[in-house]
Amino acid sequence: MAEVIKRWYVVRAISGKEKKVKEYLEMEISRLNLDDFIDQILIPTEKVFQIRKGKKVSKEKSYLPGYVLVEAALVGEVPHVIRSIPNVMGFLGNEKGGDPSPMRVSEVNRILGKVDELSESEEEMRIPFVIGEAVKVIDGPFNNFTGIVDEINEDKKKLKVMVKIFGRKNLLELSYMQVEKEV
Repeated sequence: MAEVIKRWYVVRAISGKEKKVKEYLEMEISRLNLDDFIDQILIPTEKVFQIRKGKKVSKEKSYLPGYVLVEAALVGEVPHVIRSIPNVMGFLGNEKGGDPSPMRVSEVNRILGKVDELSESEEEMRIPFVIGEAVKVIDGPFNNFTGIVDEINEDKKKLKVMVKIFGRKNLLELSYMQVEKEV
C-alpha cells in the first residue's frame, strides 16, 4: 500500500466542547479502523493559575477556543466521519462549505512550538503589573481593597501595594496571585 500523506487541518468545534470532540473522534477512529489515516488530534491548551479558597490552583484553558487540530489524510470517508462527530461544525477552509484547507507547515510548527513552550514554562509567569498601576486585592485579609503598585519583586513574584485603610496609607506585600488589575 502506498504511503498516505497526512497534513494538519483545523476542525471547528462548539467552544467548550473541544475535549468531547477529541474523545468522540478517537472512539470513531478505533471503531472504524481509521488509524492509518488519522495520526494526532490536538487541543492546544495553556495552564492558567487562579486563587480558589486561598489556594493557588492551576487549570488548563484552551489556547484556541473552538478549534481542534487534526493530523490526517482526508481520503475516502475520513472527512465525512470527522464532520459527523457531535459538536463539530466543520473544517476551517477558504470558503464556507468548501474543501478543507491544510495548515501551512510554518503555522503548525508555530502552534506546536507554542504548545510545547507553554507546557515547559508551566510555572513561569509574566509580570502583569506596572509601578503606579491601580490594583484590587482579591485574596487575604485585605480582600476588595484597592491600591497602587509601589514596587515589584520579580524573583519572589511579589508586589508592594500602597493601600488606604481607615484613611491611612499602608504598604502591603502581596503575591501576584493575590491582586488583579483594577478595571
